Amino acid sequence: MAKITKATIEAKGIEIAVQTTPAREDYFSLTDIARFQNPEAPASVINHWMRLHNTIEYLGLWEELHNPDFIPDEFNRFLNASGYNAFTLSPQKWISQTNAVGIVSRSGRYGGTFAHSDIAIKFAAWLSVELELYIVKDYQRLKNDEGRRLQLKWDAKRELSKANYRIHTDAIKAHLIPENLTPAQINFTYASEVDMLNVALFGKTAKQWRDENPDVQGNIRDGANIYQLIVLVNMESMNAELIKQGMSQRERLQYLRNMVVEQMNSLINSAAVERLNEKLSTNRPRLLDDSSEDEDGNIPSD
Repeated sequence: MAKITKATIEAKGIEIAVQTTPAREDYFSLTDIARFQNPEAPASVINHWMRLHNTIEYLGLWEELHNPDFIPDEFNRFLNASGYNAFTLSPQKWISQTNAVGIVSRSGRYGGTFAHSDIAIKFAAWLSVELELYIVKDYQRLKNDEGRRLQLKWDAKRELSKANYRIHTDAIKAHLIPENLTPAQINFTYASEVDMLNVALFGKTAKQWRDENPDVQGNIRDGANIYQLIVLVNMESMNAELIKQGMSQRERLQYLRNMVVEQMNSLINSAAVERLNEKLSTNRPRLLDDSSEDEDGNIPSD
């Protein structure tokens, strides 16, 4: 079962539960927010807000934008009835009859009525502009904290990559580079191994990639996705071991190519890696910065 992560924000002395779905959508507890106005009966506050014409109009528009399974006929029926004094609408009724996803009702210890952050902030603004501002500010604090934690994990990954890279280059130096080679010859040996990894992972050398992408900044590895970066780190370790075993480069290329196919198939089906990929899909730090060879395999400094 997909995991929902839980957090808490605070506004005007009220703790508000925040649940994040596997799709990285944040849902706030309307029940907690409603306690700002009525600590004893928050459900009545929510029900009163939901019966308003403007609220139903907003909820319907949100669903039409985000939910392909939304039932517009039921939405229009609620919207037309909202002008009558006898009209009532609960979250459960709205969800069941319109197939809404912006508001959810959860049971159990951490239950209550939850709404997507867009809707929850709209509800808070209806209660109090001041409350809305405090919620927005602490929500920003929560997201900034999450970003910092993610950066720390990524920095740790980079440090591991540095250590792993040293294992790879030490194996090349010890087993593939004879004594008395010129710097150019040594550099060629490193470049040959780097390009062997590039071919195994990307299907082409660094030069081939540059020739195909003359207007793209960076190198072949800068555009790698999280799956390729994970496999690359594993390839460097494995290549170091294969070098120590005396396997030829031709044999190692075939072995590593098979390894790439196997590991990529496994990683693509990993929910944990998919979540990480979504977080890092924009403005991703370079995994190899300051830690490994450039695309041409220049000699690493000791």
